[in-house]
Amino acid sequence: MQKKLAFIFPGQGSQTVAMLSDFENNEIVQNTFKEASQALGYDVWQLVSQGPAEKLNQTNYTQPALLTASVALWRLWVSISTIKPSIIAGHSLGEYSALVCANVLSLSDAVQLVEKRGEFMQTSVPEGIGAMAAVIGLADDAIISACNDAAQGQVVSAVNFNSPGQVVIAGHKEAVTRAGELCKAAGAKRVLPLPVSVPSHCALMKDAADKLAIEFEKINFSTPDLLVVNNVDVIAQAEVSEIKKALIKQLYSPVRWTEIVESFAAQGVTQIVEVGPGKVLQGLIKRIDKSINCVSLNDNLSLEKAQELVKE
Repeated sequence: MQKKLAFIFPGQGSQTVAMLSDFENNEIVQNTFKEASQALGYDVWQLVSQGPAEKLNQTNYTQPALLTASVALWRLWVSISTIKPSIIAGHSLGEYSALVCANVLSLSDAVQLVEKRGEFMQTSVPEGIGAMAAVIGLADDAIISACNDAAQGQVVSAVNFNSPGQVVIAGHKEAVTRAGELCKAAGAKRVLPLPVSVPSHCALMKDAADKLAIEFEKINFSTPDLLVVNNVDVIAQAEVSEIKKALIKQLYSPVRWTEIVESFAAQGVTQIVEVGPGKVLQGLIKRIDKSINCVSLNDNLSLEKAQELVKE
């Protein structure tokens, strides 16, 4: 086990039709997708390989698809390398991927759980009521202050601390618009509305979290065999009860990604592998700590690069 290696798992937004296409004939990857398909009752590989994108981008399909993709890549890595990370974490949904890889949840249970997570998130806030926006180039405290001033009886808060100078806000649509204007007035370079229908990680998700907590009681959680740093407290919990609490709270609390990466660096992590589609987290790592080398593992070429990185 490498002392200076961490693995990270992406969240929603990293999915694309034809992701993992390099592994169409890889037995480990295909068996992982078959396992997920059996649990969900539909062909997950067909959805990710052929789309349509509109369906893949619906959160109750996105979440199981991304989780399966990340777990498939993790299993592929374990099959070809004896080198394992000393610590792992996932961004939002990616925390569930990390917990499967740490043997806290089975893949079958996890895909069904995140499918429900997506359904609960979608139904808890009717479409058109909530919004999210990325605020670029403004200090965290100024964004938090703008949200407090903009609320006016509604919900708006900073929900993703992705990297210094990149924070996502979420809440009621009108309140998000007001907060965005205040952020611009305070000096933000840009405020970009995000194309999502669900205002994740804010107080509007409390109802979804309560429903998810009920589902947790139907599923077996095991003690992790890898350190998994959570989004909510930036702590690697060993107790199953605490892992559950953190996952429930995660749905209506901020993702503290900048602090997670900083905690890795403080523990001596110098190499990170992003396990899953896209390179979103790799981009964030560069903005948080340039001394950390990060590669994204999602095709044959990047698999080779990841193997080279961990040998250094």
